[in-house]
Amino acid sequence: MKKHPLIAGGVLVFGVLTLVLVAQPPRRGMHRVTQKGELQLVPATSDPNVESRVSIKIVGDQRVITANGIPNHRTGRFPNRGNPNPITAQSHAFRVPANPEVADETTPLRGMFGIAINGVPFDPGAAEFYATAPDWQYEPLSGAINLGLDFSHAHVQPNGKYHYHGLPSGLLDRVTMSSEKHSPLIGWAADGFPIYAVYGYSDAEDSSSAIKKLTSSYQLRKGDRPGDPAPDGTYDGTFVNDYEFVAGSGDLDECNGRHAITPEFPDGTYAYFLTEDWPVIPRNFRGTPAEEFSHRGPPPGGRGPGGRPGPPPGRPPR
Repeated sequence: MKKHPLIAGGVLVFGVLTLVLVAQPPRRGMHRVTQKGELQLVPATSDPNVESRVSIKIVGDQRVITANGIPNHRTGRFPNRGNPNPITAQSHAFRVPANPEVADETTPLRGMFGIAINGVPFDPGAAEFYATAPDWQYEPLSGAINLGLDFSHAHVQPNGKYHYHGLPSGLLDRVTMSSEKHSPLIGWAADGFPIYAVYGYSDAEDSSSAIKKLTSSYQLRKGDRPGDPAPDGTYDGTFVNDYEFVAGSGDLDECNGRHAITPEFPDGTYAYFLTEDWPVIPRNFRGTPAEEFSHRGPPPGGRGPGGRPGPPPGRPPR
């Protein structure tokens, strides 16, 4: 997939008042950086030394997904300067509803968002926090902290799990995503709804309408961060806290999705879309996520900008 200017140029910005938690987290990174940097992606020059294996099938009322987590595309070199972990085969096993339903309330992400059709998880959080205010989490795609992400905006957890933090460029190349047609199916969310990327119908309910690049409805907050003990400086996308949802400012809802007709669902379905702007990978669920996608940890808490409820203090995966 060609590099998108907002990503390859290092100016892709993100944020949300939601963090993810893990049961046995790696050491938290504590920093004092308050400005985003240029995102440096490791070139995809390495072929996986294990064959990608994935199975997706319907069993009763569930969609059963098993995989070894090895991508079906080239990756960056791991370990690397920003990420010390080698890729190793996993034993992923997930069950999601085959006929998901929209819930009465949205559910914030506290773990993996879902899994791609190649068996690699979508897991957007990072265990990097501001030193004096650990409820301020660094956005991994802001370039503020070097996490050794590769061309597919992915890297590796200490247990060897390769996972996507942003647009899975290698996978999108394999499915031949095009600006001239609706995105192909690229994965399944933890609540069972389908995941697409970037391009959809301009009229969500009309498959004969023009194709357009869909945009999120998250925007940078106005003004400056509160400072002391929280970071100071202008809201620029360094932290997930730098963003807020502005209804109607984009094509998608607070879950980065919409009810729409898609090639796989001609009668319509709720569907998520990865976007080039924040949140890229959604951070809220429209349905009820399956427990096996959760990263268990301490309960939510903490305060956000200006004293507003903020993201839960936790230790998301790197």
